[in-house]
Amino acid sequence: MSAVFVTGATGIVGSAVVHHLLERGEKVVAAVRNTADSTRLPIGAEPRLFAYGSAPAELAHALAGTDRLFLMRPPAIADVATYLFPVIDAAQAAGIRQVVFLSLQGVQANRRTPHHAVEAYLRKRDAPYTFLRPNFFMQNLSNTYADQIRDQNRIFVPAGWSRTAFIDARDIGRVAAAVFTSPGHERRAYTLSGEQSLTYADVARTMSQVLGRAITYARPSETDYLDELARQGKPQDYIDVQKMIHRVVRLNISAFPNRTVRRLTGEPATDLAQFVRDHEDAWSPDGRRS
Repeated sequence: MSAVFVTGATGIVGSAVVHHLLERGEKVVAAVRNTADSTRLPIGAEPRLFAYGSAPAELAHALAGTDRLFLMRPPAIADVATYLFPVIDAAQAAGIRQVVFLSLQGVQANRRTPHHAVEAYLRKRDAPYTFLRPNFFMQNLSNTYADQIRDQNRIFVPAGWSRTAFIDARDIGRVAAAVFTSPGHERRAYTLSGEQSLTYADVARTMSQVLGRAITYARPSETDYLDELARQGKPQDYIDVQKMIHRVVRLNISAFPNRTVRRLTGEPATDLAQFVRDHEDAWSPDGRRS
């Protein structure tokens, strides 16, 4: 049977992968942690119980009848050798003909990330991989930073005047569907960025124009930002990750736009103004997230 097994199927990226595969007429088996999650899937996706850390026989059962795998690392999992490597082993044993792994921009130069270890293991197993290495998600604005934008009309991140070529997670889903359904993508790696390189002041200006109210970029220092996270009660591991992320941002490593989305899908990457229009509810006074 020809079907794609999608991990993280109810998440920001995984749901986009499911959507765009179904649009292309592909059969999708969507991994869910419990039966209640099945109600969040679109019509046409087949839910199947799946958990990282399952026994080999359970992993084999989950993958049964599929020939391709969309693999992503849940943020809570750092020990990829224990939780993700067995899924790769099960995919190899099942004869999966393509593994599309959601990796990280610049991962090839950052050996400390779990994503680097997963990429290395896929190569070691000689798996038929495709690596997707996205830039920072536009969805950070509608999720991670949404409360302060909605309640205080400000973006509060220590990015200085650096630039970022943000990517819409929906575009990652489009790319994944494209590489699953067209030849020539095995053992390839694609860095996915938007086509605009923006400062956070640019982001605030665009949001102001679309939302019809003034959004400002506060440009806090790293110390002020980390202190604010601590005051919010964020756990130390979260604070440490945010510290690392924004140091990378300030180095302008994420500043460079590209046309990979356009090249692989035939359509341009979503620009920020369109993203803000599509997600206005995330910053509306009633606090709804879209």
